[in-house]
Amino acid sequence: MAIVYEFVWQVLHVLLHIHRTLITWFRIRLRNWNGRLWSRALTALIVPMALSFPNQKNIVPAPGKRVGRRYRWGADGKSLEKLPDHIGLLIAEEEPRYTDIANLVVWCMAVGISYVSVYDNYGVFRRNNSRLMDEILKQQQELLDLEGSKQLCVEFLNNGTDKQDQQVLSCQSVLKVLSPDDGKLRIVQAAQQLCRAVEQRDKTSNDINVTVLDSLLRESKSTPDPDLVLKFGPVESTLGFLPWHIRLTEFILTRLFKTLL
Repeated sequence: MAIVYEFVWQVLHVLLHIHRTLITWFRIRLRNWNGRLWSRALTALIVPMALSFPNQKNIVPAPGKRVGRRYRWGADGKSLEKLPDHIGLLIAEEEPRYTDIANLVVWCMAVGISYVSVYDNYGVFRRNNSRLMDEILKQQQELLDLEGSKQLCVEFLNNGTDKQDQQVLSCQSVLKVLSPDDGKLRIVQAAQQLCRAVEQRDKTSNDINVTVLDSLLRESKSTPDPDLVLKFGPVESTLGFLPWHIRLTEFILTRLFKTLL
């Protein structure tokens, strides 16, 4: 009888190992399937933009086509159940191309997004914001034929300084060029400012709370927190993108940047 019990116990032990192996396999398959699902969903979301951006080096669309594209992109925005007020473009590519970024920005503006933030971990776009602006204005003219129009205009804001690199009136969309200095460093600077206020007896320690810090970090802006951030590149990290402002932000991570444009 003991032999029978031992045999049954060994069979159950083998079945338990098989069960654990199958669960692990299904979990891995489900994780990979979810990743492919997000990629397909993002492709479905941005595919109108991808199809609308042919190589601009040798092909310049006719004015009628550009007007049609403008209305089509506007219809894309209206067809969405919810259009984000503020979208972030987090670029983690090793060699980001200004034309690609400009195309994305112009598309966001055309569908009716009010605020667009462009961020890279090395501050390349912040240091070269004039070059980025020139490319955006160029693509805006070539893709939408809106040279001199106030329907779509660009305003560069350096976060924390409220400095405008170009004065534009009646802006429908605002473009913010961000760098790591606008993230953790900005929080450190705000904390230092509060400490100096306590040291100089302008405030007491009891006056300092989350609300005060929040108002200090947002004192020069009426910009809403990002609703959605699209991260392009192989690094699975937010790379310090506005850590104070993204508690409710949805992130979509993709490596499809070069293939979509």
